[in-house]
Amino acid sequence: MTGTSVEPTAGTSVEPTAGTSVEPTAGRHVGSTAGRPVESAIGPGAGRTRLAYVPAQTYATPQSGPVPVPGPRNGGIVPMSLRSVHFVMPGGVDDPAAPSGGNAYDRRVRLDLPGFGWRVRGLPVPGDWPRPDDTARTELARVLRRLPDGAVVLLDGLVACGVPEIVVPEAERLRMVVLVHLPLGDETGLDPAVAAELDARERTVLRAVPAVVATSDWAVRRLVSHHGLDPARVHVAAPGADIAPLAPGTDGVSRLVCVAAVTPRKGQHRLVEALAAVADLPWSCVCVGGLGQDPGYVERLRALIARHGLEERLVLAGPRAGAELDATYATADLMVLTSYAETYGMAVTEALARGIPVLATDVGGLPEAVGRAPDGGVPGILVPPEDPVALAAELRGWFGEADVRRRLKSAARGRRAALNGWASTAQSLAGVLHRLPGEPRRAA
Repeated sequence: MTGTSVEPTAGTSVEPTAGTSVEPTAGRHVGSTAGRPVESAIGPGAGRTRLAYVPAQTYATPQSGPVPVPGPRNGGIVPMSLRSVHFVMPGGVDDPAAPSGGNAYDRRVRLDLPGFGWRVRGLPVPGDWPRPDDTARTELARVLRRLPDGAVVLLDGLVACGVPEIVVPEAERLRMVVLVHLPLGDETGLDPAVAAELDARERTVLRAVPAVVATSDWAVRRLVSHHGLDPARVHVAAPGADIAPLAPGTDGVSRLVCVAAVTPRKGQHRLVEALAAVADLPWSCVCVGGLGQDPGYVERLRALIARHGLEERLVLAGPRAGAELDATYATADLMVLTSYAETYGMAVTEALARGIPVLATDVGGLPEAVGRAPDGGVPGILVPPEDPVALAAELRGWFGEADVRRRLKSAARGRRAALNGWASTAQSLAGVLHRLPGEPRRAA
């Protein structure tokens, strides 16, 4: 996920288009559960608090704590008195040609934080983050330098974590929170030396700020253990979901949809291999997601599709948004995601918000995203990464076992009702901002 492309006007707040295609964020795989339903991967009762029923468009009751988080009044009307937070984001955050989970997350919290007492000043900074050129570095330094002493600053980790020489000195006078969508060194395909350098830079930044926000419980554990952070300073603000109309599907079984940028980290080549192994079944598949991040991978993937003779059945559709993406989901019978790494998996909850069951790899925060229905039913099956054979076996089971399909579809509809909305995400972030120390300080 990079922060290039068009720079929106600073200080604006733009509501994202409904149904925007997103790229899920990622994290390194820890363990796997071959072909088992999600309950075996996350355990009974896991994530029970966060999976409790919260209507997607309803604000939750303010949580108790040292500093209560103000909830919106009068059915969501913004409070009269707001504190200010400066939100430093990648320059392409509003670019529809470069959809990503991180960008969608940033846009939504920018929109929803005022409902919890925070006026947001968006500060998009163009650049090829997290490895910017001199122009981008200079611009970020200028943006931070112009903020007043003691200002509250929320920084997207894609921008902040690769440039400690810029961010850390400013942490002496600004009250900073870093939002980590993806640990920088966890990106698939990086040269080991580059990954190690980014990892060290990220560690320096995260240790220098008083608060860090991650997008799943798994990601919190990963950051705490990997970077040696104080657990009390690392918080969860899981992505929300917008409840959408139930997807009617095609025939209840045959239409597969994968929503993810076409990159090595998303592992679409494994999906191709699995589908080739079940070519005797009457499936069709559309892969929705950006094709521009790694053209070499896209070219190799097209060659693999052609080698297996699947050009008429497996389509790389590119990014879709709005009504076009909604129409794609409406035809879906099963969501398939074959990532090597995910910190959460926003595409999964986007599908579940339409009652579409999920078949995905057991990596990172994906079990949290799949979750469970209020009655304990599980709306998806997780398979180990690096195992197209297991993926193919589960696909064959999906086609051949009507009881499995009925169970998964019922659980997906139940999970749909239990998904937290974006107001829950904004409330969690607002709580972190309210609990910041009154004065800037370097964190131990």
